[in-house]
Amino acid sequence: MTELEFDPTENEGFSKIELYNADTTKSLSEHYKWVLGLIGENPERDGLLKTPERMAKAMQFLTHGYHLNPVEILNSAKFKEDYRQMVLVKNIEIFSMCEHHMIPFFGKAHVAYIPNGYITGLSKIARVVDAFARRLQVQEKLTSQIKNCIQETLNPLGVGVVIEAQHMCMMMRGIQKQNSVTTTSDFSGAFLKEPTRSEFIHLIGEKLH
Repeated sequence: MTELEFDPTENEGFSKIELYNADTTKSLSEHYKWVLGLIGENPERDGLLKTPERMAKAMQFLTHGYHLNPVEILNSAKFKEDYRQMVLVKNIEIFSMCEHHMIPFFGKAHVAYIPNGYITGLSKIARVVDAFARRLQVQEKLTSQIKNCIQETLNPLGVGVVIEAQHMCMMMRGIQKQNSVTTTSDFSGAFLKEPTRSEFIHLIGEKLH
């Protein structure tokens, strides 16, 4: 059972529509209300009356990648094209949740591939990144999942993925280092060769606009 929430935003020229599972929202809300009590809060006070429901809907949105199929996303805009040079989509914003602490990490993904008879819509690359990022994750796994999906679905001559991210679990708790950035990379095919990999790294560091 799915509930549809319509949230018209005034003066912005658009309306926001989000989908939630009603049963999941109800169950999560009950648990979040219990959690609020455990940490010493009063879930019955005015400011927190609707917080469990908001948390339930927020968690469903933050993890909606479980309901997305990255392979279908790529195949939905797969075109035959005789282009065999690098295609790079860089600075793709990522927002994800650390699976160890369920605290956010965020940053940018740079994704490139060299077609081998087929290309995909540029927006589909960003959607694939989002499909994997909007799950409980570790950055290392996220990097490889993006690479593997593109490699297995499009069968290109190679794929390169680099992610740069800041982790709130390192900034808000634990070691509390505010300026640390974690970089991960994964490559296949032609990107395993130094010239191609060097071109990719050079391009993601260049400002071309």
